[in-house]
Formats: sequence, C-alpha cells, structure tokens
Amino acid sequence: MKSFFVLTDLEGPAGVDSFTQTRPGDGFPERVEAAKKLLAREVNACIEGIRSVYGDARIDVWDGHGPGGLLAEDLAYGNYLREGQPYKRLEGYDALLFVGQHAMAGTFNAPLNHTYSSKTVAYYKLNGVFIGEFGARALIAGTQGVPTVFLSGDDKAALEAKLFVPEIETAVVKWGRGVEAAVHLDGDEACRVVREGAARAVRRMADIPPFTAISAPYVLEIRYLNPPQKKQQGPGVEWVDDRTVRLQRDDIRDLPV
Repeated sequence: MKSFFVLTDLEGPAGVDSFTQTRPGDGFPERVEAAKKLLAREVNACIEGIRSVYGDARIDVWDGHGPGGLLAEDLAYGNYLREGQPYKRLEGYDALLFVGQHAMAGTFNAPLNHTYSSKTVAYYKLNGVFIGEFGARALIAGTQGVPTVFLSGDDKAALEAKLFVPEIETAVVKWGRGVEAAVHLDGDEACRVVREGAARAVRRMADIPPFTAISAPYVLEIRYLNPPQKKQQGPGVEWVDDRTVRLQRDDIRDLPV
C-alpha cells in the first residue's frame, strides 16, 4: 500500500489573496473560515487525484497554517494531522505533496508571499541560498529519501518549486499581480487542475528524485523585519547584527524550518 503526506497552507488556494483571509488577528474571522473551506476543496481534490491512481493509499494531511487553516470535518478522506511537525518524520511515505502553497518572502508579485511569518521575517537563507517554506520542507523530506512530487498554489509558488525540484508536477490556481492581488480560477476549475495534477504526480513519482542539493552542515540565516525582543543564544548561534542571526546545525530538522 502506498503512503502519501499532504502538507497544506492557507495562502495558496484560489479565491485567497488578502491577509484578512489568513490571519485571524486581523479582525475578519468570517473571511478566514471561508478561506478554510476553499482550501479543503482543493485538498479533497488532491486526495481524489491520488486515489484515482492508488485507490487504497494511506493519505495523511497536515494543517501547516500557523493559526489553523483546515478543519478535520471538511476532509472527505485522509487522516487529519495538526500538532507538531510530522513532516520531519516522513520515513515510510512514498511522496510529499503541497496544497495551497505560497511563494517565499520578497517574491515579486507573489500573493501573500512570506517565509514562515508574514509579520516578522524578511528572509531565510540556507547555506547562502534564499529559501522559503517549500524549499526547506522539500529538503527535509529529501534527506529522509522522500521525493516532493506536487505543488498547487499561485504561479510564483509553482516557479519556486521548479527551481528546487525541476521535475515536480504543479497546479497553478491563480496568477499573482501583487502582494494582495491575483487573478483566480473559479473553484471548480481549480479543483480540476489540482485533481489532475496530483494524479499525474503520483503516476510519475519514480521519475522525481528527492531534493538533496543542499547538504550539511546547514547554516540558516534569518533576517527579521525588526530587532527581536528575545534573541536566541547558545552553541551554533551567531548574531550578525540586531536583526540577522545565523544558526548552524548538522541536521536540517534541528533548524526552525
């Protein structure tokens, strides 16, 4: 039986292009709840695509949006995961798939672009390479021998995915026109391209190698938008200036990615 891990985020589905749809603290909880329904539809479409190829597959779905972006009851199939960072323990999975992904912080015209925090982080660099959530987590999977085979989201996120994993299958559901602007597919069409893309991805997964191009030791440079009030200290920690820290670790999973 094949096993798949689906990693989700809330910024990437069609119909989402405002931070008021992804950040509950912005004061529009009804917009956030509506966005969760849009994400759930695309996650279910991804699952349908996988099951069209592997009908008895085990599919685990992790809600990777910080304040929560997916409700367990909205999944038509699959095991809902929320707590912890289960993508750091992918042994036994055949492939990793991303649904609802956004581009890294600073990407031109990428809707809702950010890296881990839309309010505090200016950029991440790993061993000198600008990297976002996709690249970091694809590398975490790759070091465990698991290929990242699929991404759905905006066009800039898809380009970023192909930068790190050229063979990856992508499904573009919207085209960025600014930080909070995009041209979207309608919901049914977005689900169709996600469903078909996921099916192609799992059919081709033997041809998509795990991403392992960045190797240990890992040096993660984090640049903050403002000086943090509490600065991490300890072995392998170097503050370059009051907003930039470098963390060195031998295992990618020991970094805040």
